[in-house]
Amino acid sequence: MSDNALHIIGGGMAGSEAAWQAAELGQQVVIHEMRPKIGTFAHQTGHLAEMVCSNSFRSDDHEQNAVGLLHWEMRAAGGLIMEMAYHHRLPAGGALAVDRDAFAQAVTARLRAHPNITIEEGEISALPETGHWIIATGPLTSGALAQAIAKEAGQDSLAFFDAIAPIVYAESIDMSRAWMQSRYDKGETEEEQRAYLNCPMTREQYEAFIDALLAAEKTEFHEGETAGYFDGCLPIEVMAERGRETLRHGPMKPVGLTNPHQPDVKPWAVVQLRRDNKLGTLYNIVGFQTKMKYGAQTEVLRMIPGLEEARFARLGGIHRNTFINSPTLLDSQMRLKSRPNIRFAGQITGVEGYVESAAMGLLAGRYAVAELRGLTPPELPNTTAMGALIHHITGGAEAKTFQPMNVNFGLFPPVEGPKSGRRGRKDRYKAYTDRAKADWRAWLDAFPA
Repeated sequence: MSDNALHIIGGGMAGSEAAWQAAELGQQVVIHEMRPKIGTFAHQTGHLAEMVCSNSFRSDDHEQNAVGLLHWEMRAAGGLIMEMAYHHRLPAGGALAVDRDAFAQAVTARLRAHPNITIEEGEISALPETGHWIIATGPLTSGALAQAIAKEAGQDSLAFFDAIAPIVYAESIDMSRAWMQSRYDKGETEEEQRAYLNCPMTREQYEAFIDALLAAEKTEFHEGETAGYFDGCLPIEVMAERGRETLRHGPMKPVGLTNPHQPDVKPWAVVQLRRDNKLGTLYNIVGFQTKMKYGAQTEVLRMIPGLEEARFARLGGIHRNTFINSPTLLDSQMRLKSRPNIRFAGQITGVEGYVESAAMGLLAGRYAVAELRGLTPPELPNTTAMGALIHHITGGAEAKTFQPMNVNFGLFPPVEGPKSGRRGRKDRYKAYTDRAKADWRAWLDAFPA
């Protein structure tokens, strides 16, 4: 490995994609990953790109959805994460869900086999003084490195709490109560149209569930933990605290579903589970991130019709997630202004979600290669999903109120022509995605590396 190598700290979504992009452009890369030598409470394996929260990359609709557009842009750039996600996809209606173990194994194998990539196990605890580096350590950045980052930034790291949903053994679900159906029968195949497992609730059952949820013993924050929650991944009990109907209009909304056991009875609420592995032996309770303690969690979740005898492969949990104030600290190419030899990528930059994290890794890897070769990359248009995200985190957002953000059309510059408001939404979103695809292709074609 040459001294001119690109070093990447962290082998999650962002680090894996950054390494792949750089290596495919002919750059020598070293991935520094502390696992499995140093574990975390959330990770179960030593694989790269391990998914710990969900097995979903969310919507794959690249014409009407911003995250689906991001999928498309990553595929167009030869992205490893999207390639492996498609190879190991599971039925999930209009979403892109994967067999998480097979996916992580495949990403790891591809990276280990690449002639331009070396993987070194062990913790990096300080900011490197020399060389070209990308820090892509994600939400579970080691304590020592997090302290070094905070010290360099001259401020405390911003932080929020992230929660993970429980996973249920399929054989323990009562199918005389539950049924298989995607919302509005969404999907092109029968398998896609039956991708979700649904558990219906009457009004009385829902009210009792909310009461139990509110009364359940919760994990308490430790002294000094002042982080808030990211609104896109709220624990269900926090949602319930915001109003008794919040869950019924969120992850438990009953619309687009018909119970074949009682077709004439409209459920008051529905709990959905999504297949978590290819075998179909595990199901993830969709949107049920929780901070309930394990004993209380089991009791409350077994109140859900169809889950009365549920056995859990993994219960839900909560962890602290750190991110930097990117609008203040990073330049337009994701370099740390005070140490331009260091780039940041992934969730630590203040993007939320697997796809968004991988996307920032893709850009960081490409930018690093261009810099190593003394080349200037073209300006990335904020009309693309990639450009909208990076513009947001490196200057588009207000530094004082900066918080994690999923990709959404609200980050894009407006399009002219289509009607505003709800009625014009379909045409407007298609205009966004058509414009983005053309601009992204042009950017890739002009990229000098």
